[in-house]
Amino acid sequence: MGIVEDIFLEDFRQEAVDPMLYLPMVGTTATIYAVGSPAYVVKTPRAEFIEPEIRALMHEVVPESPMYRIFTMEGLAERSMAQLSFTMLMLAIASGLALILAAVGLYGVLSYVVAHRAPEIAVRMALGAQGPQVRRMVVLQGARVTLAGVGFGLVAAFGFTRVLDSLLFGVGTLDVLTFAATAGVMVVVALLASYIPARRASLVDPMLSLRQE
Repeated sequence: MGIVEDIFLEDFRQEAVDPMLYLPMVGTTATIYAVGSPAYVVKTPRAEFIEPEIRALMHEVVPESPMYRIFTMEGLAERSMAQLSFTMLMLAIASGLALILAAVGLYGVLSYVVAHRAPEIAVRMALGAQGPQVRRMVVLQGARVTLAGVGFGLVAAFGFTRVLDSLLFGVGTLDVLTFAATAGVMVVVALLASYIPARRASLVDPMLSLRQE
C-alpha cells in the first residue's frame, strides 16, 4: 500500500480533492479487459517524438494488443483547458477592443474640449500668462477628470472580477499588473489629449485668435 499526492482529475481549476483508491489490475488478459483497458505511462523528455518507438515496442512484446490512444501529458492538459482557453481568448480580444475604443474616445473628447478653450487660452496669454503655465493648467485639469474616472473604473472592475473568478486559472482576481497597465494607458492618453491641443492653442498669436472669434 502507499499514498500518492493529490492530482487534478477533471481540470486545473478543480479545488476539492476527491478520495480515490488505486487497485492493481492483476490477472489474465480477459480479466484485465473486463475491468478496463490497460494503460501505460512512459516518462521521457522526448514525449512528443517517441510514439513510433512505443508502437514498435508494444507490437514486439504484445503483438495482439492494439494501441488506439496515445497522449502526452501536455496534450491532455491543453485538451482539458481548450474550452476555457477559447473563452478567455474571446474575452481578451473584447477587452483589448474595449481598451482601444475607450482610449480613442477619451482622446477625442478631451482634445475637443481643450480645442474649444482656445479663446480662453488666448485671453489668458493676452493678459500675461506664459505658454508653459497655460499648458500645465490645462493638462492638470484634464488629469484630474481622468483620475476620477479611472478611480471609479478601478472600483467597478474590482467588483466585476468576482463574476470572472470561476474562469480564472493561475491569476488572482486582483491582478495588480493588469489594473495598473490599463489605468496607466488611460492616464497617458488623457495627458496627450490635453497637452497637444493646449500646446497648439498656446503657440497661436493671442490677438489673432481673439480677432478670429
